Formats: sequence, C-alpha cells, structure tokens
Amino acid sequence: MTNNNTEALAQAGVSIWLDDLSRERLDSGSLSDLIAERNVVGVTTNPSIFSNALAAGHAYADQVKELAANGTGVDEAIIEITTEDVRRACDVLRPQYDATDGVDGRVSIEVSPLLANDTEGTIAEAKLLHEKVDRENVLIKIPATEAGLPAITEATASGISVNVTLIFSLPRYREVINAYYTGLEQALERGVDISKVHSVASFFVSRVDVEIDKRLDALGTDEATALKGKAGVANARLAYQVFEDAIGSERAKSLETAGARLQRPLWASTGVKDPSLPDTLYVVDLVAPNTVNTMPEKTLEAVADHGEIRGDVVSDSYHEANKLLDAIDDQGISYTEVTQLLEDEGVEKFVVAWNELKGTVSAQLEQAR
Repeated sequence: MTNNNTEALAQAGVSIWLDDLSRERLDSGSLSDLIAERNVVGVTTNPSIFSNALAAGHAYADQVKELAANGTGVDEAIIEITTEDVRRACDVLRPQYDATDGVDGRVSIEVSPLLANDTEGTIAEAKLLHEKVDRENVLIKIPATEAGLPAITEATASGISVNVTLIFSLPRYREVINAYYTGLEQALERGVDISKVHSVASFFVSRVDVEIDKRLDALGTDEATALKGKAGVANARLAYQVFEDAIGSERAKSLETAGARLQRPLWASTGVKDPSLPDTLYVVDLVAPNTVNTMPEKTLEAVADHGEIRGDVVSDSYHEANKLLDAIDDQGISYTEVTQLLEDEGVEKFVVAWNELKGTVSAQLEQAR
C-alpha cells in the first residue's frame, strides 16, 4: 500500500528519490519497502552518505576482508565498495527505470570531491564510475563548479547520464543547462543516441536559508526577521522559471526533435535545518511538474505523515519570489556572495566527508589485514 501523501506528490509530477544508501539498507530490503510504500523511484548518494554508512555496523566486513586480502589500496577500495552498493541499488530500481522509459529508477554516484577543480580528472573518473557500475540507470554526479561545467559537457557528449550537483545560483544554473545542451549537440555529432542520455540539475535549497538567515539574524531588525526561512524556496522557484524558459527555447526544441530528454530540476538539501520551520517545507512548497525531490528518510517520513500536497505551487510564484530576493538584497545581503560561498563550502564539506571515508576504509582494511 502506498502512502496517500507520497502518492499525491508523485501524481503532481514530482519524482521522489531517497537521499541515502547503505549496504544495510540493501540487505534488509528497506529500499524495496520504500519503493513499495513511499513511492520512491530513485536514490542519490554523496561522500557524506557513504562515510556514515561505512562507519556504522558490519555490513561491509566481508567485502573489506576480501579487498584487504587482495592488497587493495584505499582509493580503489572506496570505488569497489561504493560502486557495489550503487550497482545493487540500480538493480533494485530497474523496474522503475523500465516503467518510466529511463526517466526514473536512477541511482547517483559522485566523482571524488577532490576533483572539483580538475576538469580532466573529473571526466576520467566519471567515465571510470560509469564503466564500473555498468548499469544503464546510473547517474554520475559532477559538481557545478567552473571546472565541472566542461566535464558535464564531455560526459554528456560521451553518452553518460549526469546528475549535476551543488547548484546554488540562478546564473550558474543557466551555465549548467548550456553545458548539458552543448554536450547533447556534441553527442549528436559523434553519433550517440541522445534518447538514452538523461540528466538532472540538483539545486540546493536548505543551505541557502541557513546562510541567509544567519545574516538576517545579525541585522536584528523586525524587517530582517520577517524575511527568514523564505530565501531557499524563492531561489528554487526562480530556478524552475529558468528551467521553463530553457525548455521553451528553439535550441531545446531542436534537440527534443532529435530525441533529447529533459534535464529536470532536482531539489536537493531538502532536510530542514531550522527546527522553527515546518519539517516538510522544502517538499510541499516546491511541488511542480517534471521535478525531482531527493530527501533523507526523516523528511520522507514527515511528508508521508503530515505533508500537505497542494499541487503545483511554483509556476505562479515567480513575481513574489523575485520580490523576496530583492527585499533580502535591500538588507545589504549579496546574493552573488552567498551563493559562491555556499558552492565553495559545499565542495569543502564533501572533501571533509571524503577524507573521513578514506580514514574509515583505511582503518578497516588495516584491521582486516
């Protein structure tokens, strides 16, 4: 039995993806349960998720022992362990992939965050991960950094489906869309079947509120306080306007005629960080057709329990969203400064998680030896 609220979300055109994966979740059948009971049709991962998964429990013990016995190094071991989880999740979600003609049933795995400013390194690892997972329904996550943009184009041109991650600003999102379209155009020139190439653009939500609300708090005025908890949703809603403008362009229509698929907006970082805000805020206030919302299980369960799905609440919201961001700008808070800071911090946080993951795997390999 599916849940009424998650069913309503799916019917409104939102693909529900789970922002979590672990060997334990796969072994227990938890992922299959969420597919059946919570309308989950995809999975996203990142270095933090794998770091937490490896540090908890003993589900990886047998594989770690085998890798240790083979003398596998830490970096290679991480790839072996994480791609095994992603491959298995791809198999679990294969029915959703087939039922949606490849739109959903997707599982994402990220290139090393150490490569965020290395275009060629990112391209090489994207191709390696794509080959290693060896499943049609894998998405390779590439960050929307300056160096990431040409890597997105090359991966797309090579027929690799990409989840573009760490998008915070509208100008960068426009560059991401251009990178995808350029990749599709190059793929056509190479004879690649672009109907097999899919993409999502992961626009981060809650972190925008965390940073802007901190600055509004520092101002301490009633006017500033009244703006708290609103920037993340407004920013994402305007991203949807960018998406609508892009898919209505002649360039997009030409590519669509040639078989291209939509690069859907994906709402990421949807777990609410401020306990004074509704715990379903970044789901119920961002419902729109042709979107993905990837959420941690806690947020998914909150939506299932008390999420009020009101249909498309985005398409007619652009005027108010612009007014809100203008009001924040009037407070002396720079949109450009905030979004660049969040991109830089996003990469740094994933690097920290990656190093923690390396430390955990290194210790486990050593112990196994």
